Amino acid sequence: MYGIVGVEEISAPDFAQRLAEDGLQLVDVREPEEVAIAHLSNFIYLPLSQYADWADQIFTHLDPSLETIVMCHHGIRSAQMCQWLQRQGFERTKNLSGGIDAYSRLVDNTVPRY
Repeated sequence: MYGIVGVEEISAPDFAQRLAEDGLQLVDVREPEEVAIAHLSNFIYLPLSQYADWADQIFTHLDPSLETIVMCHHGIRSAQMCQWLQRQGFERTKNLSGGIDAYSRLVDNTVPRY
């Protein structure tokens, strides 16, 4: 499924089934105050608003050979990040469709919604 042209999406239930897999790279592009409200384990935090701080070091943060799943609140910022990562040579990116909000609604309602 593709919400934004060229960006593959993964549904929250499918993502939940894959969480235990090795070799998944998880990226959260939300703001620190959003992460303080609701977060999932094992994500690398690269706030999109702080792009200038981490963009030139992306290859020290992430491995382009690994499958990379990107999350935000509803899926818009993470789709933008997926597009940018693809331009950097990351060929296996997926956007978490509906973001952490969909994960909370469809998978784990103990994750706070905001």
